[in-house]
Amino acid sequence: MESSWDLVVIGAGGAGLGAAQYGARANLKTLVLEEMAPGGQALVIDRLENYPGIAEPVSGFDFADTMRRQAEQFGAEIRSAGVTALRKEGHRFILETSDGPVSALSVILATGAKHRHLEVPGEEEFSGRGVSYCATCDGPFFKGKRILVVGGGDAACDEAMYLSKLTDRVILVHRKDRFRAQKALAQRVLDNPRIETRFNHGVKEIHGSKQVEAVTLVRLDTGEEYRESVDAVFIFIGSIPQTALAPDAEKDESGSLITNDRMETSIPGLFAAGDVRVTPFRQLITAVADGAVAAHSASQYIDEIQGQAYR
Repeated sequence: MESSWDLVVIGAGGAGLGAAQYGARANLKTLVLEEMAPGGQALVIDRLENYPGIAEPVSGFDFADTMRRQAEQFGAEIRSAGVTALRKEGHRFILETSDGPVSALSVILATGAKHRHLEVPGEEEFSGRGVSYCATCDGPFFKGKRILVVGGGDAACDEAMYLSKLTDRVILVHRKDRFRAQKALAQRVLDNPRIETRFNHGVKEIHGSKQVEAVTLVRLDTGEEYRESVDAVFIFIGSIPQTALAPDAEKDESGSLITNDRMETSIPGLFAAGDVRVTPFRQLITAVADGAVAAHSASQYIDEIQGQAYR
């Protein structure tokens, strides 16, 4: 039997939970659908130290759990279910989910993005056997071991810092001649004696038998290739926005949903928040803010289609 809602939020990361809280506070009957655990990428943050108002670092898990409880206290319902299809019929959206059909006057896509892969030989073969995309998940398995980190953004630098607490043999390779991470974070990595940084480097192949044993690295400025013995490869080279539910919505060249400053997509009533949309800065604080704006805009949209807009 179809359930009917004012607002459905797809995804319960920072953007989705922010949207849920503000949607519920706006007195909208709000449902959040999440196929994994509420929290999204925040769950893998070891120490969240740059969120305004939180002076002492907290774990991403604790932060996400607090956001979940807040949203529920305001009246949002969070349901464990995946969404397989989304379509619009008149003024309502119909969602096909693993828990049955759902309808809503407005939908917020907060589906985030998935880790981008290197697409090199050995990466898929050794995934879960030395190749990882989550330092806090798998780093403790390689305490005192030789670890290679690939990437040059905030995630790569942050995860390299975390891994350096577990071993003094971290090598960070980046294909450019400088980091694209925030300056303070990048400098912290460069100043860390437990991290060896190699710019203008790429990974050509990952080797091993049962587990990762080595990689072939290439100096991108000279073309020279050499083999480096490592026990693990942690990859943080960006993400792919999860926009499959909105194939007709306008996107940029990277596949991210294009929105205006109200978080509206090109489809009326469909909003986007967080890493799934075009944004110049991908941080937890901006994702949560996106969610709040999207929920506020969704509330105004619902008032308009119901003829209740404030004039």
